Amino acid sequence: MDKYIFDENNGLWYELIGDYYFPYLTAPAEEEQPIGIWGQQRKRYLKDHHPALYNALLLSGKLNSYLADIDQQAQEMMDTIIQQMVEAQGITEALKIADPMAWVGQMNNIYECAREIVNTDVILL
Repeated sequence: MDKYIFDENNGLWYELIGDYYFPYLTAPAEEEQPIGIWGQQRKRYLKDHHPALYNALLLSGKLNSYLADIDQQAQEMMDTIIQQMVEAQGITEALKIADPMAWVGQMNNIYECAREIVNTDVILL
């Protein structure tokens, strides 16, 4: 018996496993792109809460590019929010020099606020 056979009626290849032929299905290859923390969080969210969308993206070969795009959007949003909050609260390099602990505390607060905004608006959308 042949290891692989092609069915011209439906256009599928079949693979012999044991005594039975099973459809030989593979997801289309997609370009590998680096995915940061935001893309990984979005992937986890999709797997847990929207498995149909996750599987559709995975099987269409668009998951990696989708996650890379989400990661880039989230990082740009994070950078913009942090910059705007720093300017709005008047946190300067002079404060960093005069009172480093106060500067670190305020920057950590801004970072966590920005992280929560991005998480709500981009990741959990």
